[in-house]
Amino acid sequence: MQDPVGQGERPVSFHTMESMLPKAVKRRVHALKRLQVQCANIEAKFYEEVHELERKYAALYQPLFDKRREITTGTVEPTDEECEWQSDREEELAEEVKEKATIEDAKKEEATPEEDPKGIPEFWLTIFKSVDMLSDMLQEHDEPILKHLKDIQVKFSEPGQPMSFTLEFHFEPNGYFNNAVLTKVYKMKSEPDASDPFSFEGPEIIDYEGCPIDWHKGKDVTVKTIKKKQKHKGRGTVRTVTKQVPNDSFFNFFNPVKASPDGEMDEDSEFTLATDFEIGHFFRERIVPRAVLYFTGEALEDDESFEEEELEEGDEEEQDEEGDDDDDEEQFDPKKDQPQPAECKQQ
Repeated sequence: MQDPVGQGERPVSFHTMESMLPKAVKRRVHALKRLQVQCANIEAKFYEEVHELERKYAALYQPLFDKRREITTGTVEPTDEECEWQSDREEELAEEVKEKATIEDAKKEEATPEEDPKGIPEFWLTIFKSVDMLSDMLQEHDEPILKHLKDIQVKFSEPGQPMSFTLEFHFEPNGYFNNAVLTKVYKMKSEPDASDPFSFEGPEIIDYEGCPIDWHKGKDVTVKTIKKKQKHKGRGTVRTVTKQVPNDSFFNFFNPVKASPDGEMDEDSEFTLATDFEIGHFFRERIVPRAVLYFTGEALEDDESFEEEELEEGDEEEQDEEGDDDDDEEQFDPKKDQPQPAECKQQ
């Protein structure tokens, strides 16, 4: 019996498939669906416990992150023992190359003696500039401000509270704003939608909330002042007026686009919302836990390798699909369709 789908016809939708079933079988399928909804509810409880587990382990990580902040800001100088680290790259260098590098470094120090910098200068700014997702948000006028960023922390909601996590950006005193901490709260939901329970795939961000920034006068980089000339219709005189308009800046991150009360948004706003959610997750799951590896670039290499692997898999699937189409269009050629030697087959 030939497969109707293989003949180029559209596959039968699940609604049509269900309607074609005998009444007794359809009745049993409905029972399975009720079981599936119960599975979704259990899965939601599972993710709630995962959230509690994350909160528990966040308390264990925090002392290490606090030590990281103390080292990067220069509050604490690590001991010689704490600084011991065997670099794989150093092992690969030949002895003569290392000696040459040491001599050159010594010459540089003699020529331009510098004071030992405090901590790790521009630790977080370097990360922002290295990660594409963050550098896309970064403007030149943001950089002097982010030099004062001394820590980013993730805080999870307390037991019994609605599921959420908060990104805290801690700043040292600076000449731009009075806030010591800027926050972004991501509100989450971990329960199946009553109208579409089978779409549940785990916790999802449903809303977010920024914070007001108490800018010093004339230092708000999220707005810019423009001058515009206006001509009086009657007298013909010209005057110059100034007004403030929105300006691209990373700090718009703390004044996010909000969904309208009726839930309807245009395409640009929906894209902005989805991007913001992605960035929030990226801070929480990647940047904060592995900050030093993004500073050195090692995490970037891992991310690029993962993306390349995904791309290669996607290309192979596309080639397979194109090959299938070609098989449908081309006529049978006995010589061409002979099996290829093993070494010639496409992988």
